[in-house]
Amino acid sequence: MEQKGRLLAGVRLFAGVTAAGIEELGAIADEIEVRAGTVLTHQGYREGYFFIVVEGRVRIERDGRTLNTLGPGEFLGEIALLDAGPRTATAVAETEARLLSLNYEMFHELLGASPEIRAAILEVVGERLRAIDEAAAI
Repeated sequence: MEQKGRLLAGVRLFAGVTAAGIEELGAIADEIEVRAGTVLTHQGYREGYFFIVVEGRVRIERDGRTLNTLGPGEFLGEIALLDAGPRTATAVAETEARLLSLNYEMFHELLGASPEIRAAILEVVGERLRAIDEAAAI
């Protein structure tokens, strides 16, 4: 499996997607390069992009405070990919970075055309919601 496919297959949102489905996701994923200091997402903005870090480092901030730093293989924006809702954090490239990017419109077009991919993703989302609900009940 090529690097793009391996990276997509490593995203827990896509855990149940078949190899053929991963290939379809890869076909709509763009590879981009950004300079250090590039703001990828803005807290509070509606930006339907999902990113996987291929090379470099991305800092995640909320209200100006650093929450996390992501490196190769890590990802951000899976909730925005599903609902295009407001960002819960700002993401800034700490270094020059190479990223895979999926956008909301193309992703949802693919889900409409591929019931198998849609079902696999909904199953993972359902499992995660169930786990959150069970943890909240404790």
